[in-house]
Amino acid sequence: MSITEIARGYAPPREAESAAGSSGPARADLVRLTPATARGARVPRWLRRTTGPVVLVALWHLASSTGILPAEVLAGPGTVLSSAAKLIESGELQAAIVVSMSRAMTGLAIGGSIGVLLAVLSGLTRLGEDMVDAPMQMLRTVPNVALIPLLIIWFGIGEAPKIALIALATAFPLYLNVYAGIRGVDQSLIEAGRTLGLSRWGLVRHVILPGALPNALVGLRYSLGIAWLALVFGEQINATAGVGYLMANAREFFQTDVIVVCLVVYAFLGLAVDLVVRTLERIFLSWRPSFTGA
Repeated sequence: MSITEIARGYAPPREAESAAGSSGPARADLVRLTPATARGARVPRWLRRTTGPVVLVALWHLASSTGILPAEVLAGPGTVLSSAAKLIESGELQAAIVVSMSRAMTGLAIGGSIGVLLAVLSGLTRLGEDMVDAPMQMLRTVPNVALIPLLIIWFGIGEAPKIALIALATAFPLYLNVYAGIRGVDQSLIEAGRTLGLSRWGLVRHVILPGALPNALVGLRYSLGIAWLALVFGEQINATAGVGYLMANAREFFQTDVIVVCLVVYAFLGLAVDLVVRTLERIFLSWRPSFTGA
């Protein structure tokens, strides 16, 4: 029996008694309540979410067209779109995105795997906590950018230091959140699992790890955001390809339009991977009712 079944099968005594006394059978399924404000909203939510970016771009265009924002300081939206079209037509932008995505996902896979493994070891056993938690707490306070000279000495100036920097940056958010999720599992669920006859491994598999999943997904979202930040720094290490390489070249020639294109690409890549994590949350956490806003 998993944590989902335990959560769905539990009913408070008063509710159970009232359900038993009614004409119909008692229902154990959870009912998701929709706020009255959400039911009465007429404007589609996707339209409300896009209002902010559209207004921001409109203000940017207005400031550029009126001369309040000089082109030497920041190119206008029209110039940025024209530069993006040229980069797409030449294939430079697509190739740079593929290279940057490969670096970010490889570093995240390595760092995330290490962070989750250490969090499980530290969260499940006191010996693991004594051996792992203190070094991790010390290392996470060291600025990752300060490690770039050491990474260059250890791994050279190729792809390895870039991936290592991303791995170091993404390991700690996942470690902290998974560890907190494991230690934050409701003790009553543990006792319910023991009452149902689950073994130690059964408790870990069906109760503790699923209970820590919400925190793990939060940590994944943090790690994805930090992965892009680390990627920007990593692609300054003798990069010959990638979005950071395009940005570095544009900086040398004061091409603010290309720099803005690269920044927008970083933003959309981050938004895309965040959307993937949100989808995973809806799939794996469908058993957990949560507040959706008033």
